[in-house]
Amino acid sequence: MAATIRPRRSVLYMPGSNARALDKARGLPADGLVFDLEDAVAPDAKAEARGLIRAAIAQGGYGKRELIVRVNGLGTPWGYPDLAEMATAGAHAILLPKVESADTVRQAEAILAASGAPADLAIWCMMETPLAMLDAKDIARATPRLGGFVMGTSDLAKDLGALHTPDRLPFVTSLGLCLLAARAYGLAILDGVYLDLTDEEGFAAACRQGREMGFDGKTLIHPKTIAAANQVFAPSADEIAWSRKIIAAHAEAERQGKGVLLVDGKLIENLHVVSAQRLVAQADAIAALEAEAG
Repeated sequence: MAATIRPRRSVLYMPGSNARALDKARGLPADGLVFDLEDAVAPDAKAEARGLIRAAIAQGGYGKRELIVRVNGLGTPWGYPDLAEMATAGAHAILLPKVESADTVRQAEAILAASGAPADLAIWCMMETPLAMLDAKDIARATPRLGGFVMGTSDLAKDLGALHTPDRLPFVTSLGLCLLAARAYGLAILDGVYLDLTDEEGFAAACRQGREMGFDGKTLIHPKTIAAANQVFAPSADEIAWSRKIIAAHAEAERQGKGVLLVDGKLIENLHVVSAQRLVAQADAIAALEAEAG
C-alpha cells in the first residue's frame, strides 16, 4: 500500500476532540494529518471525538493531504469502537498504537473489514516499545493492507530508560531495525516527534538526521514546525536537477545501445537512475500538493 508516491515530509498530530483544531488543519501546509483519538483525547471525550473526526473528514477541505486516524489500542475499552466507526470515516489510513505483534495488526484488520472498511484503507503501526523493535520484521509483513510505520520515540525512551540526546545515539538501533523492516517490505516510515518546541536548531538537526537515515518525513506536535520539516525532507533544487539530468542521459544511452554511462565524470548505473526517478516523482508530488494549497 506504500507504493503510491505521496509527500510525507510533515505529518501533524491533531487532537480529535478539538473541532476548532480540525478546522484549522485545512489551512496548514502539512503533508499529512493524524487525527488522534488516543493520547490527545480524555476518556470521557473519545466517543464525541469519533463523531467530530468523521464529520470533519466528510466536510472535506483537506485537499490532497493524507488523513490518518490514530485509534486507541484493542486492549482498551475504546479500541474496538474506534476501529468500527473509523473504518468508513473516509480516512486514508488507521494508525494503531503500541503495536507489538503481527497478530495485533491482523486482529485490527479483521475488525476493519467486518465494519465495511474499503480495500484501500491502509493500516499504519506505531512502533514505540522494545518488543515492537524486536518484532519489526514480522509486523512489517503482517498484511498487504499495511502502509507504514510511525516511530514513537517518547514511549520508547521511557521503556528503554534512555535519554533524548542531540545525536539520538540511544535510539539508533531501534530506528535502524524499523527502517530495515519497513524498506524490506515496501512500507513508508515516519520519524518520531521532537519535544522541545523552543529548540528550532535542534529540531532542524533531528530532521536532517532523519532524512539522512532514510525516513520519509517527521511526525509533528505543533504547526510552527511544519515549514522546517517540509524544507529538510524535500529534495533540493540541485538534487532534482541532477536526477533529471541522469534520467535523460540514461534514456539516451539506452537508445544508442550503450551499457556504460558517464555523466559529469560520474559512473551512472541503473540503481542511480531508479533512485533519481523516485526523487523526481517525490518532487512532482510535492509540487502538486503545494500548487493545490497555494
